[in-house]
Amino acid sequence: IQAQFGTLSDYFEALRKESNLGEKSSNSLFPVVSGDFFTYADRDHHYWSGYFTSRPFYKRLDRVLESYLRAAEILYSLALVQSSKSEKMSVFPSVNNYKLLTEARRNLGLFQHHDAITGTSKDWVVVDYGTRLFHSIMNLKKVIIDSAHILILKDKGAYNYDMSTPFLKMDDVQSSQDSLPRKTVIKLTSQPRYLLIYNPMEQERFSVVSVNVNSPRVKLLSPLGRAVTVQISAIWDGATTVSHEAYQVSFVAHVPPLGLAVYQLLEAESSEAVLADYNIYMRNNRLEKPDRLFKIKEMQNSVDNIILENSYMKLWFSGMSGLLEKINTKEDGKNHQMKVEFAWYGTTSNRDKSGAYLFLPDGDAKPYIFTDPPTIRVAHGRIFSEVVCFFQHVTHTMRLYKVQGLEGQSLQVSNIVDIRGEYNRELAMRISSDINSENRFYTDLNGYQIQPRLTLSKLPLQANIYPMTTMVYIQDAGVRLTLHSAQSLGVASLKNGQLEVIMDRRLMQDDNRGLGQGVQDNKITANVFRLLLERRHGADVNEEKASVSFPSLLSHMTSAFLNHPVIPMTTYADSSVPEILNTFSPLVSSMPCDMHIVNLRTIQSKVDVEPSDEAALILHRKGFDCRFSNRHMDLFCSTTQGKIKVHKLFNKFRVESLTPTSLSLMHSPPDARNISEINMSSMEINTFRIRLR
Repeated sequence: IQAQFGTLSDYFEALRKESNLGEKSSNSLFPVVSGDFFTYADRDHHYWSGYFTSRPFYKRLDRVLESYLRAAEILYSLALVQSSKSEKMSVFPSVNNYKLLTEARRNLGLFQHHDAITGTSKDWVVVDYGTRLFHSIMNLKKVIIDSAHILILKDKGAYNYDMSTPFLKMDDVQSSQDSLPRKTVIKLTSQPRYLLIYNPMEQERFSVVSVNVNSPRVKLLSPLGRAVTVQISAIWDGATTVSHEAYQVSFVAHVPPLGLAVYQLLEAESSEAVLADYNIYMRNNRLEKPDRLFKIKEMQNSVDNIILENSYMKLWFSGMSGLLEKINTKEDGKNHQMKVEFAWYGTTSNRDKSGAYLFLPDGDAKPYIFTDPPTIRVAHGRIFSEVVCFFQHVTHTMRLYKVQGLEGQSLQVSNIVDIRGEYNRELAMRISSDINSENRFYTDLNGYQIQPRLTLSKLPLQANIYPMTTMVYIQDAGVRLTLHSAQSLGVASLKNGQLEVIMDRRLMQDDNRGLGQGVQDNKITANVFRLLLERRHGADVNEEKASVSFPSLLSHMTSAFLNHPVIPMTTYADSSVPEILNTFSPLVSSMPCDMHIVNLRTIQSKVDVEPSDEAALILHRKGFDCRFSNRHMDLFCSTTQGKIKVHKLFNKFRVESLTPTSLSLMHSPPDARNISEINMSSMEINTFRIRLR
């Protein structure tokens, strides 16, 4: 035997010689496989589809950190240039914050380990990972606040940094690594308090922002000083009791790309503040006296439907369960069946049972049965309406935004899941539609590309579950239904027109893949989704069989909005605040709709753990399906065939140099020189070294 080490090209070279294929002849004698190797089984019917969902609390926390890290990197890079321009380098905490950024990159990177994000670590290791993610989220909030501070000041000369008194604070707090964040309550006075909204997206944005305040007498002023329409909603103590300690204020914020918009909040009577009204459906009446502020009507659960609508769609919910039943799309007046339900999976009675890795169900899922109908709380408001259903293991919310543009075109779905008392059970959410999907559905791999999936009846149920990172969709000739996700989970389409997503799993035993324990450290977990229904035009038969598929532009943008929410910050009430700008808008205009700034991160200097004067600009041009109409989308961006003029990119800053480099910044091409136009093909990711002044 003659054996030697070789590269991939050595292997294919040898293969070509062996099969007598000429250099140019590409007609291989060998079959070609495309796609990926999901879903894996190492023996018997032991498919590794359980880890797609295991420890979903941390799969969500990972994405929260990812979003904060990107937001902090971009804002820090801009603040660094600003502090250099304003000769405040000695004051701005650039080195300390750079260390925090570096540590956050490392903690996020560490969590991508195949036993971390997967949920296949021992309990105490999970706590260590969680603590690292949690600390980095807190540190990144500090970086964001410190960076926003110098960027939003009117007189940069007056900039001063004092570690003991931060200029701004975030509007939410997370008390520990395994708890959900809570909104802080903003105290109002007759003196306006600044509310800064940061938009980490590269597109101009109209987004609904909700903050909690201590008084229902609220006036909100826009960056231009005009009164803004706000919806005042109750903060609830449980399902049916109003807590008058705080009130939720919701409004549509208009924020420039990668920019800040400054609103002002004060305590005053305002005709622009509109209270939400409530209907509460329940078995037994609460026998509470009428609320002193909100109109709350008590109803019996009934066969009549609950209806919500905005200018894009009308929704029907069951009056018994509070769950969605059908959607009418107003553009074409069509009704679509859209039944939401929950279901339980158990595990087999065989010796080998489900664990952190394996999903070994005891047959099809059993419907989630409730003896008493759930309490249903329906809110009708000017900015949004919602239906909240309180089941024993899940609080399920469907919210419809009554706004023009992107946020009004999809439904926000959130599930607060708690299965801590269960034994070998997994909880799934199922959406059954009348879409003729013919056993075919589509999931994304890593948020970059879409992989068609086929549900095969010859395989066991657990083999037909696939990982979803950011989205899953089904479609037929007329419509596409996409479930966008803010956390990775296992998904399936087990019947025609059906999508299901596993939300949490609690398993009492090890599944013999090396972990040595079950999954019993479940948390109260928030799963957040967006449900988007789109019309399809002119799909041909061949395309349905193609090995690739693309989301629409609207779908890409919806995913980005979900994964990169706006970040609200407030000034402290008691400190005298220096004059600040109405808006900070670093870009000349929105980036093209299909261009995503993956990151704008400051490169480390060659000497020490401190920043250099260069940053990495990483761009991704998304591939999208053009057959979805962009006419009525109300997007605030256009497409430019992947071209961007460099001097037309930044508004407050000048691009001193922009040079192409390898993706990881390790290598510069020999002919690398300053370029004046970026030109990218669809689905490409490029990295540039950028120097701003």
